[in-house]
Amino acid sequence: MRKLILRISVSMDGFIESSNEKLDFAKSRSPEGAAWVAEKIGQAGAHLMGRKAFCEMAPFWPTASGVLAKPMNEIPKIVFSKKGFDPAQASSAKSWAEAKVIIGDLAEGITALKKQAGKDLVAHGGVEFAQNLVQTGLIDEFWLATHPVAAGNGFRLFEKLSKPLYLKLIDTKVFSTGTMAHVYQPEKL
Repeated sequence: MRKLILRISVSMDGFIESSNEKLDFAKSRSPEGAAWVAEKIGQAGAHLMGRKAFCEMAPFWPTASGVLAKPMNEIPKIVFSKKGFDPAQASSAKSWAEAKVIIGDLAEGITALKKQAGKDLVAHGGVEFAQNLVQTGLIDEFWLATHPVAAGNGFRLFEKLSKPLYLKLIDTKVFSTGTMAHVYQPEKL
């Protein structure tokens, strides 16, 4: 069974997005942090994302350079959309235009993907998609990059939980900019 991994950036005060303005997590990214992310996502069997995040990423990555460009462009994409859409409208780049689109219940779609043979699935979240993934209870690992910025208000990754989610710290890395990567797995209670 494949693991579902959520990779997301978070502020020091726990927000994944500010309600006032878009958080610029790139200000505290470092070359060694990018290399760590590239190594981790380079092992994925597919990138999962919601339609909004896909439409934001699809025009950027095909012309991007750096260590993240290759795994972001070469690994297949799977997009979750409530109403469906044509990925080719967001990008003409082959690996992005040929993304698989899954319409319907998120938990059912994730469960079916996890049952397939292959490498692990790495989800890249926009606010709504990430929060909805957390609510499914199907995430096997969280890769949280905590950046040295305080948002003050906004949207939290875990704000829609109906009960506490206990996590076990598996790994941590500190980068030169002060950003910290934490790898957690949900505890089996």
